[in-house]
Amino acid sequence: MTFDLSNIETPCYVVDEAALDRNLAVLDTVRQRTGCRILMALKGFAMFSLFPQIREVLAGVAASSPDEARLGFEEFRGEVHAYAPAYRESELTELLEYCDHLVFNSFSQWNRFKSRVFDHPAPVRCGIRVNPEHSEVSVPIYDPCARFSRLGVPRSAFREEDLDGISGLHFHTLCELDADSLERTLAAFETRFGAFLERMEWVNFGGGHHITRPDYDVDLLCRLIDDFRSRHPLEIYLEPGEAVALNTGILGASVLDLIHNEMDIAILDTSAAAHMPDVLEMPYRPEIDGAGMPGEYPHTYRLGGLTCLAGDVIGDYSFPEPLRIGSKLAFLDMAHYTMVKNNTFNGVRLPSIAIRDRRGNVRVVRKFGYEDYRNRLS
Repeated sequence: MTFDLSNIETPCYVVDEAALDRNLAVLDTVRQRTGCRILMALKGFAMFSLFPQIREVLAGVAASSPDEARLGFEEFRGEVHAYAPAYRESELTELLEYCDHLVFNSFSQWNRFKSRVFDHPAPVRCGIRVNPEHSEVSVPIYDPCARFSRLGVPRSAFREEDLDGISGLHFHTLCELDADSLERTLAAFETRFGAFLERMEWVNFGGGHHITRPDYDVDLLCRLIDDFRSRHPLEIYLEPGEAVALNTGILGASVLDLIHNEMDIAILDTSAAAHMPDVLEMPYRPEIDGAGMPGEYPHTYRLGGLTCLAGDVIGDYSFPEPLRIGSKLAFLDMAHYTMVKNNTFNGVRLPSIAIRDRRGNVRVVRKFGYEDYRNRLS
């Protein structure tokens, strides 16, 4: 994906409507072929200025907190599903107002709060998150089924006698994975929890499905959903976050200074720590439009961020031409898990947010300033 950054003030996230259309078309194919309902996980992408485009295809949102649930309720105006490892008593009133599906992480939480659900004037469908005890994720920090996981009820702790009022089960085992990982997960899920499905109305297959990645096996995903429903005639939900926004946007940045310490170093007006934290957390090396691996092109640089963190380093890259002060770079695939996770460490301002429309015109929809930093503090 190529962006003309010449007239864009950096740093700035830019999301492309046409690229989002392509992802939604893939998700719509899955929806139409299988009859499943697809939610957008707001933890991955919550750019509400694009919700009107997204809700043409997706049924609603998956939230992890009252604030995400409220955003989905007010801005998306579709189904709102919520799950968290635990709920505070003070949150329940708000969540029940916003949500039509509420998933509990344990039977102790369900038993504590179910009377609140039963007394609520509007119906709310409730579920239990289960742990199939089957790991597919190679990075431990992202593995929901790792040993001693706090996420979901393992079979040994599942209490059939407490299912009154529970209409669905929810599992989540994946992260950026293909449909073959779901196939193995479903086998583990049915082995451990299949006996309880006749009492259910719906099952949520969770997120982490990389459905819009070019090599993802969409046909296998559709077969798995159809086969599961042939055995268990239930409503099926998927809740991808990354797949909605995958490869739809960039983070534009500029070179502020060039220094040398045994190698050439470029200081940018962005930050791995503040603006793309997964670069350090996962960690991974984001791609840059027109750049290569160190030594691939004649001019190699280490790209450093703007904060005082010594490790605020994005990575080493090579370029066909030397970088100069003011050179602009486009970090690719920066729509998901960036805007929802960035921060104002050191008081570094958040990047602006822009949309490139289907005609190629770019408009800035949000700029940040001092008040955004100040209002997070006291």
